[in-house]
Amino acid sequence: MIPIELRAALATLAATDHLLVAVDFDGTLAPLVEHADDARPLPAAAAALRALSGVPGTATALISGRALESLRAVAEPEPETLLVGSHGAETWTGPNAEPLHLTPEQANLLARARAAVAEVAAACAGCRVEDKPAGVVLHTRSASDGDASTAVEAARARLGELDGVQVTDGKRVLEASVVHANKGEGLLALRELTGATAVLFAGDDVTDEKGFAVLQPEDVGIKVGPGETAAPFRVESPEEFAAVLEHLHELRLAAVGN
Repeated sequence: MIPIELRAALATLAATDHLLVAVDFDGTLAPLVEHADDARPLPAAAAALRALSGVPGTATALISGRALESLRAVAEPEPETLLVGSHGAETWTGPNAEPLHLTPEQANLLARARAAVAEVAAACAGCRVEDKPAGVVLHTRSASDGDASTAVEAARARLGELDGVQVTDGKRVLEASVVHANKGEGLLALRELTGATAVLFAGDDVTDEKGFAVLQPEDVGIKVGPGETAAPFRVESPEEFAAVLEHLHELRLAAVGN
């Protein structure tokens, strides 16, 4: 059920001239799963986002910690949907979008970060490593709480010895990147690109707080699930967020006269 206050905010949002609907993937459009490759968007959420992308004056985007290749594989976004991956280090804004290029110094630093995280993961039952174009991730979802905590602290210490590596905490992950970016910067870039007069941004993880922090008074920020947040609104699950997208689609159609 959509809270009354959120319904009112969505009604105002839907009347804006140029709307950007930008959402996280894991834990927001898709339920969290143990193995990242198994994640898929809820059918209702995917259908609602697809429908919104077809409404005049409306742009849609996915802003994820996943690498773009992984995001495309699991989300299967519409061609019109803009993509921000690796917490803002990678972007896709159309066929002419420039791919990510690392400098020789960044490439060398990334190789050292990957080696450090791989060594930590090898000593932790249930931990695994994910390589990204600009970073490396330690996943601890399959490890015990004690082993996960030990591994994260060990990886943080090793990465702290590498000048120029940005370390980000997430839900049962620790990510290192040689490109300093975050979801807030990605959201600001999308706002400028689309000329949005108002934005809906939703996410479930601590990394999404950077996005909530850059929202303006006319925007709507939604936290999905538990945890402290700067977002003014909250829904309890991806299923409830799917209902929010469906409702916003109805409101937007009515607002633009289609």
